[in-house]
Amino acid sequence: MSYAQQHLQEASRIITEIDVDAVEAMATLLAKVREQGGRLFFLGVGGSAGNCSHAVNDFRKIVGIESYAPTDNVSELTARTNDEGWDTVFVEWLKTSRLGDKDAVFVFSVGGGSLEKNVSPNLVRALQHARDMGARITGVVGRDGGFTATVADACVIVPTVNPETVTPHSEAFQAVIWHLLVSHPALKTYDTKWESTR
Repeated sequence: MSYAQQHLQEASRIITEIDVDAVEAMATLLAKVREQGGRLFFLGVGGSAGNCSHAVNDFRKIVGIESYAPTDNVSELTARTNDEGWDTVFVEWLKTSRLGDKDAVFVFSVGGGSLEKNVSPNLVRALQHARDMGARITGVVGRDGGFTATVADACVIVPTVNPETVTPHSEAFQAVIWHLLVSHPALKTYDTKWESTR
């Protein structure tokens, strides 16, 4: 079997094993955020940060939810990292954004954050603050979901089908899930270009 065949077979297995009820719970949560006039804050690092930027576009343009990602502002991100430290870069950004109980934090992460393992502690600090503020928490994460999965109101854990490909599948399925959500009848408000020009 070629590597391409193996990778695509793994992706096919993941699709069949994703918790569909968790996805529907995310759709319900996000619809409530929009209905209450809340905002959506995407948090992620590395490839997940890139996914956050794309998701912000889709949730603003297709769903009509006011959405942001701190990683889109490289000046503030690097200033906070330099002056205050990487661990607090997201939580301090959320404080300045006045995160409240109508808002939601949406995490994209392979590990989900862990203080014990010193993996994405910036996500953990941000989620602790979100919980304190009464904001909703959701996310798409890999492996066991880490801290994100333990505190989320709705969370999809991308099934691990091969421990050697956790990262590429986790980051790829972040995109699958958020595109599913922005296409979901409970959320989609505006037509996308190619579907509207039939």
